[in-house]
Amino acid sequence: MRRIGLFGGSFNPVHLGHLLVAQAAREELALSRLFFIPAAQSPFKPDPVPAPPAARLQLLRLALAGQPDWEIDDQEIRRGGVSFTIDTVRDYAQRFPQADLCYLIGADHVGQLPQWREADALARLVEFVVIPRPGQPCVEAQAPFRTRPLRGFPLGVSSSQVRDRVKAGLPIEFLVGAAVAETIRKNRLYL
Repeated sequence: MRRIGLFGGSFNPVHLGHLLVAQAAREELALSRLFFIPAAQSPFKPDPVPAPPAARLQLLRLALAGQPDWEIDDQEIRRGGVSFTIDTVRDYAQRFPQADLCYLIGADHVGQLPQWREADALARLVEFVVIPRPGQPCVEAQAPFRTRPLRGFPLGVSSSQVRDRVKAGLPIEFLVGAAVAETIRKNRLYL
């Protein structure tokens, strides 16, 4: 059976922590494919997204260049509005009916799973792979959610830290990679 990883998020911007998570998931879960799925608008982050969707997609393309098993799926951006995971997961379940679907989720979101739209249906369709936060305890999901921890390469970096460094005029190359940093600088993103 094929195992497909789904990695949703704002990716605002994508950083090396995201890439390390993707690599760990690929290896630990023996994924045949991994899809990065940037949200149009997260229901848990109601503030407007600072970078336009086209810019976030461009940064993802730069960050994922040369990775044949990693793909970008822009369906949530194309749908627009608030992005609900259940809509995306149903699309994958229909497109890949024989696949085992794994959805990567930050440990800080596990406690909110019961509040996600159509949570029971979501719990039936995917196994959640929990991305640990360095220095934070592992969080258990409530039934009926199936979870497993990702051992991975924990890196204490977040997109908000990258945005804060951009605003402060501090270097970000070692957090996002040279091509992504240069594109952020040239397009004056996150200022």
